[in-house]
Amino acid sequence: MIEQYSLGHYCRHKVNLIDSALAQYTPADAYPPIIYDAMRYSLVAGGKRLRPIMLMAAADAVGGCGANYLPVACGLEMIHTYSLIHDDLPAMDNDDYRRGKLTNHKIFGDGMAILAGDGLLTAAFGTMLSQPNVDSAILVNVVKEIAAAAGASGMVGGQAVDLASEGQIIDAKTLKFMHQAKTGALFKAALRAGALLANASKHKIEALTHYADHFGLAFQITDDILDVIGTQDKIGKPVGSDMRNQKVTYVTLYSLEGAKQLAQQAVDNALVSLSEFGSEAIILRDLVEYLITREA
Repeated sequence: MIEQYSLGHYCRHKVNLIDSALAQYTPADAYPPIIYDAMRYSLVAGGKRLRPIMLMAAADAVGGCGANYLPVACGLEMIHTYSLIHDDLPAMDNDDYRRGKLTNHKIFGDGMAILAGDGLLTAAFGTMLSQPNVDSAILVNVVKEIAAAAGASGMVGGQAVDLASEGQIIDAKTLKFMHQAKTGALFKAALRAGALLANASKHKIEALTHYADHFGLAFQITDDILDVIGTQDKIGKPVGSDMRNQKVTYVTLYSLEGAKQLAQQAVDNALVSLSEFGSEAIILRDLVEYLITREA
C-alpha cells in the first residue's frame, strides 16, 4: 500500500531504493572496467528517477506495493539513461553538460559513450526479466510493452523525427506525435507496467493510460518552457539548446504564454483521468501538478 506522506518524502524514499539497486546491477569490479565505468558515470549521476518512481506509484495506486518491482523499475531507468547519453552526442544535440556534470562523451569520448548507451540498453532487459514473484506471462507482456515504447515506434522514432525536423517547419500534429513518441511513450510504459505488475483491473489500466498521455504532454511542454526561461544551475544543462538546434517546440509554435496554457490544460486533463481513484493516487496527482511549478 502507498505510504502516507508527502511527494518529496515519497520520491526521496524511492530514489534511495532505486539508487541502491542500480549500484548492484552495475558492479564496480566488472570487466572490462572502462565500459562499466562509462555506464555507471551516467547511471549514478543523479536525476529525478521519474520513470521508475511513476511505475511504483502506479502499482501503489491500484493497491499493490511499488517497491516490489525494483528490477523492472531499474530497467526503465537504464533505458532512459542510455537515451540521454546518445541524445547528448555531437551527432544529436551536442550538449556538454547533463545533470550538472560533463556529458558522457566529454569524459569517455564519442565511441565509448555510444557503447555505454548500448550497454545500458541491453542490460535493461536482463534486469527487467530478473523480476521475481510475477507471473511469467505478465512479465513478458510488460517487457514487450517497454521494448515497443523504447523502440522505433516509440522513443527512438520520436528522436528520429526530432533529428530530421531540425531547421524545418513542422506543424502541430507532427510536433505532438514527436513528443508522444520521444517523451510520452516511456512514461506510458512505466505507468502501465506498474499497473500490470500489480494485477490492476482493465478499467484502472485504461485510466492510468489516459493519465500517462496527458502527463507526457505536460512534461514535454514544461521542458520546452524551461529551455527558454530556466537556468543552467537548476536544470543541470545549458538552456537555449532548442533554439541553437533550430527545433520547433511548443514555445516557438504557440508562444510562451500559449505553451503555459497548454501545459495547464494537460495537467487538468491528467487529473480528470484519476477522478475515480481515491487517496491511493495522491502521488500521481501531486506528480502531475508539480510539472507546472518545476524548475528542473
